[in-house]
Amino acid sequence: MAELIAKSPAHGLVPVETAGARLTEAPLAPIWSIAPLRGKTEAVSDALEQGHGLPFPAPGTLHAFQGVRIAWSGLDQAFLMGASPAPELSRDAALSDQSDGWAHMILEGSAARAVLARLVPIDLAPAACPPGSARRTLLGHMHTLILHPGGDRFELLVFRSMAETAVHEVARAMTAVAARAAIGD
Repeated sequence: MAELIAKSPAHGLVPVETAGARLTEAPLAPIWSIAPLRGKTEAVSDALEQGHGLPFPAPGTLHAFQGVRIAWSGLDQAFLMGASPAPELSRDAALSDQSDGWAHMILEGSAARAVLARLVPIDLAPAACPPGSARRTLLGHMHTLILHPGGDRFELLVFRSMAETAVHEVARAMTAVAARAAIGD
């Protein structure tokens, strides 16, 4: 009988590094979808505060507390990352373990914004995407969640099945940005 070996979504694809940008894979961590039931957002936020020290995020925001993060991930939905949800959340929210469904990569460096500018149709300038932002958008043709915890660091979550394509697209953009910088443009 064959033995299966667990591998991360971007195993063997990263790191990728060019002048001014580095793409790596984030350590594997739990990712839970939390979707409050109709009219229960406040109760869910209270339960998150009690269980994790974090409120349910407003649209476009990311919160962190003691190694646990929660990011807005769409209409009436958030991703809890780094911990399993407190049991009391199941009374007022639909919970779903998403851990195996996502590839989670980190793009950082002085050229990170320029690299993403070639791939996403949204403004990631500091005024439009300050630290603590979460943006649901496209990366090329792939749905993605972009988290901006601060500085020159962006985290990219794409469907696990798209990990290789995402790495390829980001690496191509990194090369193009580095080439422009090398010719002084």
